Amino acid sequence: MALKRLPHLKIQPIEVLTPSALSDCFRTQMPDVLIINPAFGHYFDVAAFQEKYKGSEVKLVALVSSFTDASLLARYAESISIFDDLDTINDKIIKLLDERKEEDEEEDQDQDVLSQREKEIVVCVVKGMTNKEIAEKLFLSIHTVITHRKNITKKLQIHSASGLTIYAIVNKLVELDDVKDL
Repeated sequence: MALKRLPHLKIQPIEVLTPSALSDCFRTQMPDVLIINPAFGHYFDVAAFQEKYKGSEVKLVALVSSFTDASLLARYAESISIFDDLDTINDKIIKLLDERKEEDEEEDQDQDVLSQREKEIVVCVVKGMTNKEIAEKLFLSIHTVITHRKNITKKLQIHSASGLTIYAIVNKLVELDDVKDL
């Protein structure tokens, strides 16, 4: 009930009593934060959980109600105590959520790793154009096209036209219908 009083947070407390209930919970809704009693060490395996849900961005928080070994708490992103006041709990959870936003923003920046010209060249490669055809279309020298292609390969670590095609589709540089016609 105390967590529901935290400002700026949408809290939906769910008591999960079994590992299968936890799996069901994750199938229906993916929480941002999962608060766990670390005294249930044998019941909840942090490492196994992180391996199973490694693609998710859920943060694990230990709810400390008694003395707990520091090495056990190190597995969690944060810990809160039953003796913490609401402001402390709020600050810790907000900090975790802000870290997650920063990670999301870094991923978004990684998506924009190519310059506009490099993106144009990727589209041309996906369309099956040669370096000479790309140079003529974009009014560049062949050497400039080759340099751009080397930079694209270095930045993306993609060494094939098929890999660039997948990259272009995923990053919406081309439509899937455009590629089907080739």
